[in-house]
Amino acid sequence: MQSYSTKSKGIGGHIKLRYSDFVVEEMGLQGLAEVKRFLLEDAMNRATPIVVPANENQRENSQLLCELEKCNADENFVLRRLSRFLQLSRKRFGYAGMKDKRAITSQFITIFSPDPEKLKLFQSRTIDLRPLKWQPERIEIGSLKGNRFTITIRAIDLEEKELKKRIEDFFAEAKNGIANFFGEQRFGGVRSVTHLVGKEFINGNLKEGVMLFLTKQGEKEKPEIKIARKNLAETMDFSKASKEFPIEYRPERALIHHLCRYPNDFAGAFRKLPKQLRFLFTHAYQSYLFNKIIEERLKSGIGLKPVEGDILIDGMPSAVLPGFESELASGLPGKIEKKVLEEEGINLAKFKVKEMPEVSSKGSRKAIVLKAEKMALIEIGRDEFNEGKLFAKIFFELEKGNYATTVLAELMKNNVA
Repeated sequence: MQSYSTKSKGIGGHIKLRYSDFVVEEMGLQGLAEVKRFLLEDAMNRATPIVVPANENQRENSQLLCELEKCNADENFVLRRLSRFLQLSRKRFGYAGMKDKRAITSQFITIFSPDPEKLKLFQSRTIDLRPLKWQPERIEIGSLKGNRFTITIRAIDLEEKELKKRIEDFFAEAKNGIANFFGEQRFGGVRSVTHLVGKEFINGNLKEGVMLFLTKQGEKEKPEIKIARKNLAETMDFSKASKEFPIEYRPERALIHHLCRYPNDFAGAFRKLPKQLRFLFTHAYQSYLFNKIIEERLKSGIGLKPVEGDILIDGMPSAVLPGFESELASGLPGKIEKKVLEEEGINLAKFKVKEMPEVSSKGSRKAIVLKAEKMALIEIGRDEFNEGKLFAKIFFELEKGNYATTVLAELMKNNVA
């Protein structure tokens, strides 16, 4: 994201300097999954005893609904650890959406027919699992309502009076909506590579996409993984890479192990990733194009208000998430959508990828306006971890599919990563 849709002065600062600075609680069809453990003192040593409710109708109620709370833990890692401990396939776990790693998060998950006695023995310093009830329905991706966020922004270099005024000014302006940019996590976080890989796949360049995923370095990555990526890019020696890539880089290692056996089977290597993860690359590229369309609207002066030619969603203008069945807008909004696609050298037909159908997409549209609900300033105070600076703790809720970092970028007016 290069542009801002609000005129309020930014507050600066940094997010996620501490795990507890970013708290995410899922609002699901089941209610609110509250954070209960990891904000407590000595939380790492405060494991909640696991009590599995009785299941009086096992034939009908095969899904165990749980609250899953985690602290600074990747969701894929958490599900993998649970599946290994319970000796269950990953396919038995259902969840509505991925949650941030560097944060404290709570969400609902379902587990198909776990062994209650094994489950009671599970313990972790960074994962808290709280069984709620047995039910017939599995939680599926997308079946959430939204998330609520309690976020602490640190190292703010403003006086308290000015900081409060800027936050209040932003809240007043943001009530009317802000640009609904996709947040940085959609593009791969540290490496910002996901959308670039997606573009290669959409263009039919499977080898280039896989190698980009394996070899593109991130500035903040550890030296050992940077060296491993660099060596693989230069040598294409997958056998050597299998020894150099650290064990925690499981997705990369899965691809590399396949390529050790089948050096030219890049489609087969990519299919070693979970299906849901594979489609994220297409989503990321669609999101990148969507963001560019919003930027062009802001630059052109038409902004976020409906104009002639717009396709409206719930009364709000939308932009295309391109696919092979996409309908483009007409008028000036349509010209902007066509311009972005042409500049990328992409036509809609390319989103049907014959060599890898699972990354194909029919396309859709998404509203370009985001409205955060219940925005509130909780506290301003002296930042004990950054001498002479302030912190601000804020709260808001977002519907599913929207990003807290989008709101924060507009408030802070700087790089929120």
